[in-house]
Amino acid sequence: MKRSDVDARSVAVIGMACRLPGASGADELWALLRRGADATSETPPERYDVDALYDPRPGPGRLASRRAGYVDVADFDAEFFGMSTTEAVELDPQQRLLLMTAWEALEDAGQRPDLLAGSRAGVFVGNARADYLELALRQGSDGVTAAQLHNFRSLLSARLSHFFDLRGPSVVVDTACSSSLTAVHQAVQSLRAGESPLALVAGVNLTLRPDEGMVMTAAGGMSADGRVRFGDASADGHAPSDAVGVVVLKPLTAALADGDRIRAVIQGSAVGNDGHTSRSVLNASLTGQLEVLRWAYEDAGVNPAEVDFVEAHGSGSPAFDPLELSALGEVLGRGRPAGRPLLVGSVKTNIGHAEAAGGLAGLVKTVLCLEHGQIPASLHLDTPNPEVPWDQLPLEVPRTPRILPDRGRPALAGVSGQGSSALNAHVVVRQAGPPKSRVKDEKPGKPHVLVLSARTPDALDALARRYADYLSPGGPGFAYSVRDICFSAATRRQHHPHRMAVVGASHDELVAALTGAPDAGGDCELADHYRAGKDVDWDKEFRKGGNYVPLPLYPWQTQRYWPGEEHSGDDGDLTAWVLREHARTGFDDGSTLTEIGIDSLAKLRIVVELTKRSGHEIDPEEFGSLRTVGELREWTRALEAAAR
Repeated sequence: MKRSDVDARSVAVIGMACRLPGASGADELWALLRRGADATSETPPERYDVDALYDPRPGPGRLASRRAGYVDVADFDAEFFGMSTTEAVELDPQQRLLLMTAWEALEDAGQRPDLLAGSRAGVFVGNARADYLELALRQGSDGVTAAQLHNFRSLLSARLSHFFDLRGPSVVVDTACSSSLTAVHQAVQSLRAGESPLALVAGVNLTLRPDEGMVMTAAGGMSADGRVRFGDASADGHAPSDAVGVVVLKPLTAALADGDRIRAVIQGSAVGNDGHTSRSVLNASLTGQLEVLRWAYEDAGVNPAEVDFVEAHGSGSPAFDPLELSALGEVLGRGRPAGRPLLVGSVKTNIGHAEAAGGLAGLVKTVLCLEHGQIPASLHLDTPNPEVPWDQLPLEVPRTPRILPDRGRPALAGVSGQGSSALNAHVVVRQAGPPKSRVKDEKPGKPHVLVLSARTPDALDALARRYADYLSPGGPGFAYSVRDICFSAATRRQHHPHRMAVVGASHDELVAALTGAPDAGGDCELADHYRAGKDVDWDKEFRKGGNYVPLPLYPWQTQRYWPGEEHSGDDGDLTAWVLREHARTGFDDGSTLTEIGIDSLAKLRIVVELTKRSGHEIDPEEFGSLRTVGELREWTRALEAAAR
C-alpha cells in the first residue's frame, strides 16, 4: 500500500489525558513508567471494608487481595461544569472524572470546546461498571430516587455529548476488558467513513465495590497481592485498577491541514470474536487472537515483522499470558530479522488491570513511548513463565528501559486488548513525524500579548502561576517561541469570563508580568480589550497564523463530593441550605429558580430532603409553585416558624 493511501486512511492522536493510579496526567504517567514504579496500594476504607472481606483462601464472600490500583474519585470542580453540590454528590464519579479528563484532552489537543459545539464530533466510551448506581440501589427505597436516572451507563457518553454539544455518535462500548480499545476501533471507522470530523474516545473504570473481586476469588483467579506479573512463572491472576483515559482523534489529513499537534498516528485496527474456536465463551482462543492480529496489520498496510513494540493485554494470567505471547510471536515474529526481538510490555504491571479502561491506558502509554523513543521496563518479571516457549519466539519482555532504535523510518507499535466476552482488539500505531513549522518566528524583540482566562478568580490566579512555571527556565514552555505560545493561548484555548492579559517580548518579561514584578508587562489596546471581555479578532493579530504548542492545562478548583458527607455553611438556615446544595449559578432574590438550575427534578429532590430535615410533610404542589429566590426565602421562613 502506498504511503499516500495509508495516510488517507490514518487517524491522528492529537490530544490525550488520563487519571491513573500514581498519575494525574500523561506527563506524570511517563515519569512513573520511567522510574519503574508500582502504583498499586492498600484498599482505602472509603471503598469498602477490606478487613472484613480479606481471606487468601478461595471461597464464597471472600476477597483474596487487600491491594489494587486506585485514583481519587471524590474531588470534582462542580462549579466549572455548572452543577450544584447535590447534583455533584449524586452523579457517578465516572461521569465527573470523564468530564474533567475530556476537557483536559481537548485542551491538550488545542481544540476549543466552544468551536466544536454543534458539530458531528463523536463520543465513544469503553466501560463495564455502574458501581455507584448499584451501591445507591442497595440502600433500598432510600436509594431509589429519580436522580439515579443520571447514573445509568448509557449516560457516560451522553454526558460528554451534552456538555460539549457534540451531535455525532455517542456510544458506550462494553466488551469487558477490551471495551476501550474496541471504542478506539469504532471511532477510527467513524472518522474514516466521514461520519465524524473528530472523536473523543474514552475508557473509564472505577472499582467502588468488591463484588467482581469476590467472584474472581471464588474462581481462583484473583492475584493474591494485587500485582500483575505479566509473563512471570508466579503470575496468579487478576489485579483490578481504577483508570480514566481520553484521546482526541482526527483524520490525519485534516489534522495536518489544521496545524494540529500530532502525538501519534493510528494506521490500522481490527476487532474479532473467538467464535466457537475455544472450549467455552470464557476460554481465550489462540485462533481468535491470531486472526485479529493478522487483520489489524492487513488493515494498516504494515508487515508485522517491522513492528518494534507491542503493548500487550498482559493481564498476568497463568493461562492467558502464554496464549497471547504465542500469538504475538507467531504473527509478528514471522520473518523478523535475527537479533531484533519484538519488545512486549504491559502498563498493567505498573498500575494494575484497569479492565474496560485498560486498552486506553495502554494506548496512552504507547503514544508516550513513541514520543520519547523509549520502552520502559515491565515490572514483576523474575522467572519467565515456563509455559511460554521463549527460545522459539522472537520476542522479549524488557526488564530494563530500552531505547527504540532508529531504523530510518517512524517506529511502529501495536496495542492489544482482550475481553472475557471473547472480543479481541488490536490497534496499530506509528510514531509521528517531527512537527513542521507553519510560520517562521519573527525577529526577537517584538512584544506579544499572552491571554489567560478562567471561570473563577482563584482559578485564574492558579493558571497564572502555572504559566509562570511553564515559561521559566527549565519549564516546558521555555523551548517554544513567545509568538507561538501567545498564538496558541489566543486561538487554541476557550476564553472564560475572568481574564488576564500581559505583554512581553521574551519569556522572562512574560514571567515578570505574570508574577507582578514592578514595571513589568507593558500594556496595549488589544490587552485592554481582552481584559474588558470584548471580542478580539485574533486572525487580524496573527495574520500569518502560527504554530500550535502545548500549554498548561486548566487548574481545577475541586472540592470533595461524596454521599453521607455534610458540606458546612448553612448554619441551620433552610434557604441557604437549599441554594447551596442545588443552585448552579449566582443569584439574587429576583432570580427565578429555573434560571439558577433548580428545575422540576431538583424540586422533587428538595421536597424529599426538606421533609427529612424539617420533620414536616411538604406539599410538592405548594413547593412547585415557588418561582423566585425571594419567594423561596419567605416560604422556608414560614416552614421554620411552623416547625418551632
